[in-house]
Amino acid sequence: MRIAQIAPLFETVPPLRYGGTERVVHWLTESLVTLGHDVTLFATADSRTSAKLVPVRDAAARFVPNFEVNNAPYARMIELVRRAAHEFDVLHFHIDFHPFPVFTRQPTPFVTTLHGRLDQDWVPATYGLFPTAPLVSISQSQRAPAPNLAWAATILHGMPAHLLNPVPAAPDYFAFLGRISPEKGIVDAIRIARACGVKLKVAAKIGEEDRLFHEDIVAPLLDGPDIEFIGEIDDSHKPAFLSGAKALLFPIAWPEPFGLVMIEAMACGCPVIAFRRGSVPEVIEDGKTGFIVDTVDQAVAAIARLPSLDRAAIRQRFEQRWTARRMAEDYLALYHHLIAAKA
Repeated sequence: MRIAQIAPLFETVPPLRYGGTERVVHWLTESLVTLGHDVTLFATADSRTSAKLVPVRDAAARFVPNFEVNNAPYARMIELVRRAAHEFDVLHFHIDFHPFPVFTRQPTPFVTTLHGRLDQDWVPATYGLFPTAPLVSISQSQRAPAPNLAWAATILHGMPAHLLNPVPAAPDYFAFLGRISPEKGIVDAIRIARACGVKLKVAAKIGEEDRLFHEDIVAPLLDGPDIEFIGEIDDSHKPAFLSGAKALLFPIAWPEPFGLVMIEAMACGCPVIAFRRGSVPEVIEDGKTGFIVDTVDQAVAAIARLPSLDRAAIRQRFEQRWTARRMAEDYLALYHHLIAAKA
């Protein structure tokens, strides 16, 4: 099958460190190539892929304080894909609503995976203009605020089976992994760890958009030997970091559409203690791969039940549910459906 993957232009594919959507696009693209398909990736020129790369922007640039500089590459991308559309059996976009005005008016089958939240006031007015544009949600929870859009499937993320593996360790701390921001729940993670008397290691990125939150709210809480701020880490450091943790704390304060750190933890056999928000109940199997709670107090109480979880069994559930091959096969089934429907 001839497949085009159209990625965001804010990070490389894959991102050097933090970056969820671009990471998933990379895993999907590489899995499709491994399965024998002819894949073309439209992305930044500094991306790395086994597929054919069509460079759209010279380099990734997440925050450019200029509207034209930040958005002009998407106009270029849309036109490049349109000119080549007839060369593909299916077009797979990961750039939100950008393709709709053009690609709802052309014959090549296409689909857009939405990677962000949909509970915002601009969503109905924008997406509502294109009621037939086929969409993929990355969790059932994600699509709940907009149930009447043209949902073609829900396909949960997956990652390469052996990108992260358990390593021998004697777990003796809690882990917080990802990004310092209000919605990721770092403050509640600190509260949970301190209430349990267990050290918390924080491996997280501080983005420019969250720097004031970190300086004003988080940094004062990091003072003391019971909190260790490591900073942003890459995949090479995650196995040791997660294998050495009693649990990953995921006390999110927003409707997380997916949350890759949960399956990264499971890949290393690390249980997850997460707040019941967003996709959490679809990803965590309560009592098997972690515990789903509603409050800080419930999270503290769940710590006592961690010995009941088998870390080898958590890794096994990862292999059964959360691999990139499974994700790619799910998308291939959808591509075939879209092509047949178009025909």
